[in-house]
Amino acid sequence: MSDISFDTARRHVLGLGCERGTPSAEVLALAIAALDAAGIGGTELAAIASIDSRRQEAAILAVAEHFSVPALFFDAPRLEAETPRLKNPSEIVFARVGCHGVAESAALAAIGPDAELLLSKIKSAHATAAIARIGLQKD
Repeated sequence: MSDISFDTARRHVLGLGCERGTPSAEVLALAIAALDAAGIGGTELAAIASIDSRRQEAAILAVAEHFSVPALFFDAPRLEAETPRLKNPSEIVFARVGCHGVAESAALAAIGPDAELLLSKIKSAHATAAIARIGLQKD
C-alpha cells in the first residue's frame, strides 16, 4: 500500500493519463466526469495517481490541486504489474509507455492489493481517467 491514508470518507483514487501538454481544463473536466459517473464527490478522493513520466505534467498537478489531494506517480514496471486487474489493457499504451494502461493501473497501484476498480477507463480527446477504491467494508 502507498503512504496515503484511507478512511471511510476518502477511500478512492483517481487515476489519470494524458498526452503531454494536454490543457488542464480538459483533464479537470474528465476528472469531474469520472467522479460523476462513479457517483462520488471530490471529497471522497484520497489521491490522484499517474505514471512517473507525467510527474511534471501541469494538467495532472492542477487536478490534484483542485481536489486538494496528493499526486502519486509510479514507474511503468509498477503499473505493468497491475495488468491482470485491468478492464481495458491496451497494446498501444504498452508500445508507448511500457505498461498496458495508465489510468486504471495507477489508481489500483496507489491503493494496493485491496483495490478494486469502481470506474474503468473513460476518455476525452487527450486524456484517460479511472477510479479505484479500497475495499474497507462491503457497502
